Parts: sequence; C-alpha cells; structure tokens
Amino acid sequence: MNLEEYKGVYVFAQQVDNEISSIAFELLGKAKDLAKDLNTDVTAVLIGSGVKGLADQLAEYGADKVIVVDDPELKDYRTEPYAHALASVINKYKPEIMLVGATAIGRDLGPRVSARVATGLTADCTVLEIGDFPLQAVPGQEQLHNQLLMTRPAFGGNTIATIACPYNRPQMATVRAGVMQKIDPIKGAKANVEEFNPGFTPDNKYVEILDIVKSVTETVDIMDAKILVSGGRGVGSPENFKILEDLAEVLGGTVSCSRAVVDSGWKPKDLQVGQTGKTVRPSVYFAIGISGAIQHVAGMEESDIIVAINKDADAPIFDVADYGVVGDLNKIVPKLTEALKAEIAAAK
Repeated sequence: MNLEEYKGVYVFAQQVDNEISSIAFELLGKAKDLAKDLNTDVTAVLIGSGVKGLADQLAEYGADKVIVVDDPELKDYRTEPYAHALASVINKYKPEIMLVGATAIGRDLGPRVSARVATGLTADCTVLEIGDFPLQAVPGQEQLHNQLLMTRPAFGGNTIATIACPYNRPQMATVRAGVMQKIDPIKGAKANVEEFNPGFTPDNKYVEILDIVKSVTETVDIMDAKILVSGGRGVGSPENFKILEDLAEVLGGTVSCSRAVVDSGWKPKDLQVGQTGKTVRPSVYFAIGISGAIQHVAGMEESDIIVAINKDADAPIFDVADYGVVGDLNKIVPKLTEALKAEIAAAK
C-alpha cells in the first residue's frame, strides 16, 4: 500500500428519508480541524436515492466537495449496497481519513467497509486529533508524524485508549454523536459535486425490506435538551426520581441520569450521560446525587452552567460545577422547585 496516494479527510454524510442526520454536520466540523492540520480538504460522501439536492447543505457545514452515490438500490439503508457504495468510493478516491458516525447505521456500516478496504477501524471515538505515533518517542523506533490519533473509552469506560493506524489507509473511525462541534453554517455555500456510481447488482446478500415501522416516542432526546436535571445513585431509588421530574417540569427541562442509575435498572439507557452514554451540552445541567466520576464528567463538562447538589462536600463533581450545594437532596431539591414555582408565578 502506497500511503502517499491517500489524501483528504472524508466524512460519510448519513441521511435518512432524504434528511441529513445531525452527526454528519458534527463530523464535518471536526473534519475541518483535521484537514487544516494536514493542509488538505474535506469531502462528504452522500449515499442514497434522489439525494443530490442535499449537497449544498453539506457545503454550508464545511464540505469542500461532495461525492454523490445515487441509485434506486440505495433508497433505504441496507448493509450490502451501502457497504459496496462506500468501499467503492474509498477504493477510487483514496482518502487519508474516513469518518463515520457511531449511529445504528454507522456501527453496522463502518466495520464492514473497513474490512473490504483492508484497513483498521477505531470504534466509538470521543476525541480525534493529528499527532505523532508513538505518542512518546521510543529508541530504535521511527516516530511517524501527522497520524490520526483516535481516542475512545475502553473496558466499560474505566480507561481511555488512544489508537493509531499508521501502516494502512484510510485511517477510519466511527465517532460518537454529540462530542464534536458543528461549525456555524456558511449561508449560500455551494458544493463542488461529483457523481459516482459503482453499479449495483442485487444478489442473495441484498436484504429485501418488506415494511418499515417507525417508532413513536414522546421522550425528548437528552442531546437536544437545553436544561437537564440529571440524577445519580445518590438519589436513592427509582421512586425518588419524582422530585427530579418535578424540578425538570418547572424548568421545562428533561431528566437524565448517570451510568449507575442505568445499571441499577432505574432508568433506560437512552437517558444516560457519560462516556458509555450520551454526550450533552445543555445550557443548564443539574448534577443531583452524582459523585462526578471522570466517565460521567466527560459527557457533560461542556454544559454552559453546571449546578451540583451532593451531600459529600469532597465529591469530584464540585470541581467542574459552576454552582454547588452541599446537603440532603431530598430537602434541597423540593425547596428549589417550590422557590422556582413562586418566582415564575410572580413573573407572570
């Protein structure tokens, strides 16, 4: 493999029902940073049927070029045709870096494509940067420069691993949603579009979709919430989350939780904040009964304002909190809720 042939930072621009997923814009934001360090450009790969009209949207969020693979076989996501499409793009255009969102689609697609193009894949990354590998120079071993350093939680979030792929290209990663920042859209930006179709011949590996049933949920995605009231093991019981729900209702916020709460079966996984849950950036984050383990803090430390309530004055959560209250949450939270109710009523 001639590594010098591989150039550019590429992003799989996931779309569902001809609507670009938010993760694509997040990846483009990070791709711009990586491309700047490598003095190269950013290319979005848009796969689907009738999707060419979405290309300018990708340009607004940082794509210098958009490669469109458009075919009726790509109308709905299916593993085989999508893997064939993306692998064919990689084999033809030879990107140095290929980023895929760690969504349900990306987690299925990424490993299959990396196997087809004979490269490695680092899954569920939370940090991406350009640097040297090995990280520290080792006597007798060449230190390679301008490598993609891919950082991800390992062993259930109990440690952090930084991984490189120095001898194969592209350097591939799936990236967790919510951890990368979109750029401010460049209004009126137009994409340099190139259409590519490797040809699709259905075979016995092409799944036939008989029906698509969309689930309907009234639960707000915690990644979109502006105010989060998050509870940890210190809340004491699933029933006691009622006082957090009351506070969230007054504030127009959403309840979330720590991993310990999910592990105890008190709340579902989709409400979990942290390295093994979701990364959030609300305007206000209440950490109630949460000790502040590094795995949890990594998922919420970018919040604009952090308010911590904990009976342990030495809890690590106070190190990242903007405001902290030491005391019994069973007394403090209801009083806070009532005070806020009164304040809101007086303002009306």
